[in-house]
Amino acid sequence: MIQEGLTHTSQLTVTDAVTAIAMGSGDMPVLATPTMMALMENAAMLAVAQHLPEGCTTVGGHITSSHLKPSKLGDTITATATVTRVEGKKIEFKVEARCGDVLLGEGTHLRFVVDRDKFLSRL
Repeated sequence: MIQEGLTHTSQLTVTDAVTAIAMGSGDMPVLATPTMMALMENAAMLAVAQHLPEGCTTVGGHITSSHLKPSKLGDTITATATVTRVEGKKIEFKVEARCGDVLLGEGTHLRFVVDRDKFLSRL
């Protein structure tokens, strides 16, 4: 059962592959905003993954986040997602990314519980 308070923290190291240059979102060798937001989504997905019915998964519906500080190559980034509201198949999260104690970005994320096979059959 998915309930408020479930949380997960995901982590990555800033490498050339996840910079703004590599992602095409900028021209500097710093953590790309899309990478930071993907890490937030990953944390949200994993926060509820073990609490889903058999054959179900979650898909992202909306994410909003600030990106307040840059991160350099070699930095370790963590993103934490916490369930703040559950309404049927709709799950809302508070998300934040950090480098050590420094807040890099924060926002909200919305995911929906879907039946994996039904979802894929509609493609």
